[in-house]
Amino acid sequence: MPSGDRRDGRDRLDRVRGAFAGLAAGDAAGWPAVRHRSTLLAGWSRRLHRELDAFAEEHQVTTLPVPFALNQPVAPLAAGPSDDAEWLAWTALSIREDRAEAFGRLAGRDDVRARISVWAALDNLAAGKRPPASGHDNPHHFDDAAAVRAVAFGAAGLDPLEDACVTNAEDGVLGAVAMARAVAALTEGAAMADAVEAALGALPPDTAIGHAAREALTAARAAGSPFAAVPALDAAVLDHVYSYGVAAAQTVPIALALAEAAVSSAGGTRGMEEFGVKEFGAEAFGAGVSAAACLAPVADSAPALTGALLGCAAGYDALPAAWRERVRTLAGCCLPELAGTDLLDIAGRLA
Repeated sequence: MPSGDRRDGRDRLDRVRGAFAGLAAGDAAGWPAVRHRSTLLAGWSRRLHRELDAFAEEHQVTTLPVPFALNQPVAPLAAGPSDDAEWLAWTALSIREDRAEAFGRLAGRDDVRARISVWAALDNLAAGKRPPASGHDNPHHFDDAAAVRAVAFGAAGLDPLEDACVTNAEDGVLGAVAMARAVAALTEGAAMADAVEAALGALPPDTAIGHAAREALTAARAAGSPFAAVPALDAAVLDHVYSYGVAAAQTVPIALALAEAAVSSAGGTRGMEEFGVKEFGAEAFGAGVSAAACLAPVADSAPALTGALLGCAAGYDALPAAWRERVRTLAGCCLPELAGTDLLDIAGRLA
């Protein structure tokens, strides 16, 4: 997408807010979001859910028409941001601090919910290990926890490496650097194609994530549109043997491929000039995030990462109004102190 400063007067604040709101909307659009938000309900309600799943498995029932809330408040089950948005907000609020010290304050808390890579890193920090050992000596060093947090670093024009090395290594760190470079380029008004190339520059072809990114882009370009690319991405990128749904080598390539495909299929520069920035941005955003949500194995974070890229490219004002309002208030399902926090206020302070 062409530079906002040169073509349509959108400023940095609009793009940073777009990245944050876009990530939160993608986070909310993925099916795991309601599972994350359900932690705000009573524990027995989640136990009942597990028992019903076991009943369905035992009796070969495909659909259980029973309520989940059962006299519990239903607000947490409404569409809204969950884990990815909260960790993005936490990162933005602590971004100028020593990263090991910021994470170290979370160690020992019993009210935090996080990826396995983060928990392993917190245990390592508590045991006296410092980065990069805290991220490398980590059974899930390859996940995309740092890639989600990297959206804040890209929006601030900062290097995410110090942060990523606390919780991740290898593909997990490369994915974070790639996301930060893409978001940084978009924040400065770069075209999506240029942002994708900036991300690829951080992903060597001989790495798993670098190979997957190039395969994903090839598949999406051949498909012609985000939705048409879903089967091809499923075949080319997703690992159906070891189905770890937040592996950076899967989610970051899918986000890059779908973001580029969404802008391209919406008409690129011609589409923006013909339909206007707002309409063009909304169309591309909806197409890319919706397609990412269709890839169920990676629906926890691929839609969020895709939304961050497309939201940054389009700008906050171009995103659908209903989504803008729905995703700005955090629930506190992973970091309770963030309950009720305005994500857009955090984005504004970072910008």
